[in-house]
Amino acid sequence: MTHFLPSADPVATAARGLALAHPGLIEVHEDPLFLRARTRAPGRTVALVSGGGSGHEPLHTGLLGPGGLDAVCPGAVFASPHNRQIHAACAAVAGDGGVLLIVKNYTGDVINFGIAAERLRHEGVPVATVLVDDDLATDGEDSATGRRGTAATVVLEKLLGARADQGAGLDELADLGARIVARSRSIAVAARAQTSPATGEPAFALDAGTLEYGVGIHGERGTGTVERLPVEKLVERMADDLLAALPAGQERVLALVNGLGATTGLELHAVGSLLYNALSARGAEPLAVVPGTFTAALDMSGFSLTLTRMEPEWVQLWTAPSDTPLVLPSRTLTAEAAAGAVVRPGPAPEAEGAADPSGRTVLDRFAEAVAESRDDLTALDQLVGDGDFGDNLLGGVRRAQALDGAAGGGMGALARAFLDDVGGTSGPLFGLLFQQLGAVAWPEEGVPDARSAAEAAEAGLAAVRRVGGAEVGDSTLVDALAPAARALGDAARDGSDAPFSAAAEAAARGAAGTADLTPRRGRASYVGERAVGVPDPGALGVALLFLVLARVYEPEAAAGLPGLREVAGR
Repeated sequence: MTHFLPSADPVATAARGLALAHPGLIEVHEDPLFLRARTRAPGRTVALVSGGGSGHEPLHTGLLGPGGLDAVCPGAVFASPHNRQIHAACAAVAGDGGVLLIVKNYTGDVINFGIAAERLRHEGVPVATVLVDDDLATDGEDSATGRRGTAATVVLEKLLGARADQGAGLDELADLGARIVARSRSIAVAARAQTSPATGEPAFALDAGTLEYGVGIHGERGTGTVERLPVEKLVERMADDLLAALPAGQERVLALVNGLGATTGLELHAVGSLLYNALSARGAEPLAVVPGTFTAALDMSGFSLTLTRMEPEWVQLWTAPSDTPLVLPSRTLTAEAAAGAVVRPGPAPEAEGAADPSGRTVLDRFAEAVAESRDDLTALDQLVGDGDFGDNLLGGVRRAQALDGAAGGGMGALARAFLDDVGGTSGPLFGLLFQQLGAVAWPEEGVPDARSAAEAAEAGLAAVRRVGGAEVGDSTLVDALAPAARALGDAARDGSDAPFSAAAEAAARGAAGTADLTPRRGRASYVGERAVGVPDPGALGVALLFLVLARVYEPEAAAGLPGLREVAGR
């Protein structure tokens, strides 16, 4: 993250960039540095001013504008702003009713905002302060500093901004702010530390399989290290801790799912769904579940949860319109709205076209082989693709194992799983192959008809070619499937005792040979010649299938066949 910050005046440069991105909304004052909203609601008489160290964006600058803050004072990365910045910002935006300072509970912030407040009072400007101290991790009786201020600041600034626009006075806003803070708690967890701007390395190290529980937004280590739980269990634990800490009162809670900088939207929305379930199961009524990055810790990989136990009159403050760079979702949840958010599928259709409900042994052996090979397939795919092939292949066979018996046997289950549930490029193409192979009887005792299997493999190859357009030499799964189908057919016509071993050997040679090719189709074609030397993962997956067929039905002949690692040259 810090690799792309300018070496000179990074915070001021970023402030100018924000103003350029929102023309007419924000202006930047450079000496001392602060940002101010260019417009305010006509009824507002009290200015709202906040700020803190940089690296937490979009806090606080994202809340700058009508319905939010009047001015923001950014400090250096993870450092409080100077009292001169705060004083100048307040002097520039103070309304007839004075200034309300919103301060996160960190020593530097408290001191510098406090000095600015004293200067303002000396000049006759009415001023009050709301101290944000929502961090449950630092809620200890042995600390004189008290709880840190974290992501509840976002909720506070939104609610106070709406009430200030309605003309509330300084004392009322200060009292409202104190009540919001008292009814808010947050807890954060991290899987990786932020990048240190000084060293370019993670600020602290984590042992494998652990998480830091209770981290701070300045990259502080957690108050404890915990086992890396499944995210469902982690969210439940965090929800339990927060609900136990909140004061009694209304059951409606506003839930903020906040990314700490490197956590993806996909992850945050998933956590939001899990949090909704956890809160509902515990008798809390989520007024809204709001996922996003609101209070970052540079590029820390982690998230925080904030719960605010809402008073009834605060709901319309949350939904009030605003014009700020950060657009907070303002719609509220009802039980009916939540139930209607997801359309549940009807019953799955019955399987069609399965000749024989057989092949469970093939399916289970294939699943074992894929599980053993997943890490190798993933590592290879990371070199030439996006790294998901191993997980996709394993997920597909696991899904097929769950379906088997309701989908016409092992190959039928593989066909349904890969055609219906496995995404990406190669997953559905494998589904076309399994669909054709599903027309063959794969007995639990005895051997399948090699001619029928060869015809099915040829039909699968033709379907893959029609859809994907690949030919032999393009460095795709076709480079393993085409020679396998041909060898199987030739061996069947010649009356060979080991046709599947011949097909497996041909598939392995074809897969290994893709390492010498420049990809012309598929995801690997995007990296071109940089993929030379890496065998195609899809081709290896095909080779793995035929190796399994040979070992199930021709164990003696297959004894000399290579393993996947040998085929891949690993």
